[in-house]
Parts: sequence; C-alpha cells; structure tokens
Amino acid sequence: MSSRLRSKTPPPGETGQEALYLRSLSERQINVAIKLQDGEVVRGWIEYFDDSMVRLTREGKPNLFIYKNQIQTITETGRKRGLRLPGEGGHAAGEVAH
Repeated sequence: MSSRLRSKTPPPGETGQEALYLRSLSERQINVAIKLQDGEVVRGWIEYFDDSMVRLTREGKPNLFIYKNQIQTITETGRKRGLRLPGEGGHAAGEVAH
C-alpha cells in the first residue's frame, strides 16, 4: 500500500497554541466577547486562565470564571478601557478634549 493511500495520523490533542493565544490576550488586556454554548455572549478581558477555565474580568459587573468546555467562541473586540489607536476617531489614549 502506498504512503499516499494510508490515512493520516490525527493531530495532537494539545498543541500549546491555545495557551499562547490566551496569554497574549491576557498580557495585552484585549477586550473579548465570549460566546457560550447556550448562545449567551459575555464581554470583558481575560485576566487569568488555566487548563480548564478562564477568568473574565468585567468593568462594573461581577467577574466570571468560565469553564472552557462551556465556551463556543472567543472574539477580540478591542483594547481594554476604551484605548483608541491613532486615526480611529475620538481622542487617542492620553489626549484630553478641550
């Protein structure tokens, strides 16, 4: 049987990419929208995570510990605390309106 006809081995269960991505979101304090398995969407930034859960920190609302198996998607929605990049309109971080 030729090597082309043999089935490919499945990908490894854990590549480490999930942890790298969550660490990046956490360190940069990027706002995210987390869509849960039941369709509910919660917003905040990921302050902490481990193998089974993430801690979503929210301004003005209780922080949430969410089990990863309850997460359908995580979508980046912007920088923490309304910081804007130059050219996005409004005032850039550190600028004061007169």
